[in-house]
Amino acid sequence: METPKTKGRLARFLERKDIEFSVQRYLIEAMSSMALGLFASLLVGTILNTIGQSLGIPFLTDVIWPFARDMTGAAIAVAVAYALKAPPFVLFSATIVGYAGNLLGGPVGAFVSTIIATELGKMVSRETKVDLIVTPTVTILSGVLVAQLIGPGIAAFMTKTGELVMVATTLQPFWMGIIVSLIIGIALTLPISSAAICMMLGLAGLAGGAATAGCSAQMIGFAVMSYRENGTGGLVAVGLGTSMLHMSNIVRNWRIWIPPTLTAAITGPIATVVMKMENIPIGSGMGTSGLVGQIGTITAMTEIGRGGAALYLNILILHFLLPATLTLIFTYILRKMGWIKDGDLKLNL
Repeated sequence: METPKTKGRLARFLERKDIEFSVQRYLIEAMSSMALGLFASLLVGTILNTIGQSLGIPFLTDVIWPFARDMTGAAIAVAVAYALKAPPFVLFSATIVGYAGNLLGGPVGAFVSTIIATELGKMVSRETKVDLIVTPTVTILSGVLVAQLIGPGIAAFMTKTGELVMVATTLQPFWMGIIVSLIIGIALTLPISSAAICMMLGLAGLAGGAATAGCSAQMIGFAVMSYRENGTGGLVAVGLGTSMLHMSNIVRNWRIWIPPTLTAAITGPIATVVMKMENIPIGSGMGTSGLVGQIGTITAMTEIGRGGAALYLNILILHFLLPATLTLIFTYILRKMGWIKDGDLKLNL
């Protein structure tokens, strides 16, 4: 049985090792960093693969793309271990854990196994005279063991969940268009990674299209409604960067979130019912950030034979013009009601 003295020693040990069991550390910091790992590997690989397919460049499709795809797990692991402030031996060893985790359990398998391996590796790091052997061994053994034990189960669960969402969206495109657009769009603005969520679920097809519509509504919505306070710099930072920049403003006045969220509820079903827009998992949760959502949309729609000028026009309307117009209308109404005031949307850029 633990005594207060024992608990005190344990708390001091965890503090010394910078191990913090919290939602902030794992679901916000680590997951956000995981998204960066995805971007630096799978996302860039997808973009280059799309360019290679469009322009007929085998080097991009046959050489770069397989490497980027296969190393996604390692990139996720490095990103997560970095976010957890892993010492060098743990960080380097995590690449093996991430590769195994992704191979056995997909992105979530890489994420979970890397977190456990990193924290255990941090516990033993620099605690022995043979750190060169002990720390990498503990990190790799624990991570790969976790990947083997829970990876297949996690992969199956996430795949089934993603399939359920996609099937439900196909069967009920109107209502699911609203739900998916709202949830993923809200996740994009919150300090968590909507891109990682979509990748974990493998959210593609019509559901992916709804997710992109919701994310675009948040980003373009916040960008245009705050233009008078933040100018062109804010317009670009939010519209092509992230609406997460407004999180502190939302905390001060939650009503500023209403216009882009109402817009997402409208553009979601338009994406699924009217335009029947689709996307691939890596682009579904990106919205207009770096135009990755649009590149993913072009990739997905071209694969089903719906490319061309009409697709580009639909993207322009659904992802940019409609969110901007609707959000400005809703914002005007809320300003008239006194729910949104001057300065509520000011960013410290």
